[in-house]
Amino acid sequence: MFHIEIQGKVMTISPAPEIDAHSAERLRTSVDAAFEKSSCMHMLFDFAKVTFMDSSGIGMLIGRYKQAEKRGGSLAIANMSEEMNRLYAISGLAKIIKSYATNAEALAALKGGA
Repeated sequence: MFHIEIQGKVMTISPAPEIDAHSAERLRTSVDAAFEKSSCMHMLFDFAKVTFMDSSGIGMLIGRYKQAEKRGGSLAIANMSEEMNRLYAISGLAKIIKSYATNAEALAALKGGA
């Protein structure tokens, strides 16, 4: 289950509650299709409702990061729980994908080109 919203050049994706092998593939397919049809450069994953993510979710995020980069954009993650924040750090995602406490902070950074 997820929601996609477009604000200017930023596509916000709000997945919930789990990103596992099954849901990551559905999410990837839907996000890719929506991103391809849009004029967005950036992606923001709102993790406010995410309670679990496995390696499939990590791979999905890395793939979307590369997709945004191809358009000269970037990918950010916001609203991570303490558990998701630990996974973010341990997985190495923190080295390539910026995280923000809130969507507002992430949108400001993405719209500002940061």
